[in-house]
Amino acid sequence: MVAVVVTGIGLVSALGKNLEDNWQKLIAGESGIRRYQPFPELESRPLGMIEEQPAQMGVLTQLVVTSALKDAGLCPPLPDCGVVIGSSRSYQGLWEQMARQMHGEWGDKGTKQFKIQNSKFKIKNLSLIPPFPHLPLSLEGWLDTLPHMNAIAAARQIGACGVVLAPMAACATGIWAIAQAADLIQTGQCQRVIAGAVEAPITPLTITGFQQMGALAKTGAYPFDVRREGLVLGEGAAVFVLESAQLAQQRRSRVYGQILGFGLTADAYHAIVPEPKGRSAIAAVKQCLDRSHLSANDIDYIHAHGTATQLNDHIESLLIQQLFPKSVVISSTKGATGHTLGASGALGVAFSLMALEQQILPPCVGLRHPEFDLDLVREARQSKIQCVLCFSFGFGGQNAAIALGKER
Repeated sequence: MVAVVVTGIGLVSALGKNLEDNWQKLIAGESGIRRYQPFPELESRPLGMIEEQPAQMGVLTQLVVTSALKDAGLCPPLPDCGVVIGSSRSYQGLWEQMARQMHGEWGDKGTKQFKIQNSKFKIKNLSLIPPFPHLPLSLEGWLDTLPHMNAIAAARQIGACGVVLAPMAACATGIWAIAQAADLIQTGQCQRVIAGAVEAPITPLTITGFQQMGALAKTGAYPFDVRREGLVLGEGAAVFVLESAQLAQQRRSRVYGQILGFGLTADAYHAIVPEPKGRSAIAAVKQCLDRSHLSANDIDYIHAHGTATQLNDHIESLLIQQLFPKSVVISSTKGATGHTLGASGALGVAFSLMALEQQILPPCVGLRHPEFDLDLVREARQSKIQCVLCFSFGFGGQNAAIALGKER
């Protein structure tokens, strides 16, 4: 089997706009979660925002892709490179803004009709907000906001003419993307792939939807804590340069770690509620261990999904207690970044790779009074770690686990 290694990382979150800032603030126990009111029609609430205003999808993607390539010592064009960049929301925020603008333009009566001009299907008197601030809404402009177009834009950015994929698997998207990228390299379709996930979920519809579900926290994110209230939405992106070990050796590249294996399953149970006994989630973890040629006793650290919701943390803790020895160390970083939905697994992989490289366990920020009998990291500490797991569990029962280790 072809060994797949990570040679570059681009990371942006509420903690910072580069990998080093994110890592240093995380191990210092800082949180990027603050109280914001980005939309006047909605009340203020804790959010993990990168800046004072909601992030733009295209801007985040360009930033992390550029950072990842720079970190890997690569320069575009990269025509033979694959691209696998996913998102669970993609350009939803832009669509919501277009819908609000259209509502204001035509009003409730809906009597004004779309005017088609030439073959470009332009609509008069309707301008898009950034990232197309000066363009009328055209067929081309609308197509640029379709869910898969962010991955295609990244391919254009780096001049990649290989495989382009745009997975969407709810909160498991990030790990799914990395797994797909690793598979492309292992099957010989690519020698190098840019992979990860980007999420800009601070939109009225997303906030209102989670609020209606009763899933949002009122004061902050406290994973695995007895006082946990729910999730805190966060913006963020993490993108990686994955290469075959042979190519990385030829380039004498810095290697953060190796992708040892992954497991991907679905509950086939409910739209939002995980299967109560976690059977499919357990199957994903077992699949990941089997493919990685690891046992549960080989795992030194688990980056948990840890959303700080009552149900997720409870089922995830049961899974860990059932499969792993008490010696395994666990943390969730969502108390520092917020829950970045589809990007959360990619952020978790970035922090896990930094833990491997630095031999430091990142803390479970926000944890004060653990509810579960787990070895949860409260403060960052030095520890000898060789193999780590990262979990993601998404709506619809999307389960993903990935194993990372020191290069073999």
